[in-house]
Amino acid sequence: MDDTTKTSTERIAQLNDALRERVGLPRDCVNRINEVVETLRISTLSQGVKAEIHKRVREFDDFESGNNPYGERDFGSIDVQGAGRVFWKIDYYDRKLEYGSEDPADPDKTVRVLTIMLAEEW
Repeated sequence: MDDTTKTSTERIAQLNDALRERVGLPRDCVNRINEVVETLRISTLSQGVKAEIHKRVREFDDFESGNNPYGERDFGSIDVQGAGRVFWKIDYYDRKLEYGSEDPADPDKTVRVLTIMLAEEW
């Protein structure tokens, strides 16, 4: 990996971490550019279980080659009592949410969407 790619990957990972740190906070605390969405199955869980999921996504740091092959820290899998296995995934879109972002390291060109789902919904 050359220095430019490494720097870009590190920036993407930092932006992803910043988004994850806001999971479960009121929408205006996430920011106007990025989104956190939950699947229907997640939204039907009790408030306590959802709060635990949000906490675990915020605190997730178990990144290894299997879930972080590109070093962007954009995927995680957790087991949560009352929900089972839960996945979270960050995708990168252009500002209009029509296409993939041309540069996920540039927050002016990218909308991050973090989706939380039950593993069986994958």
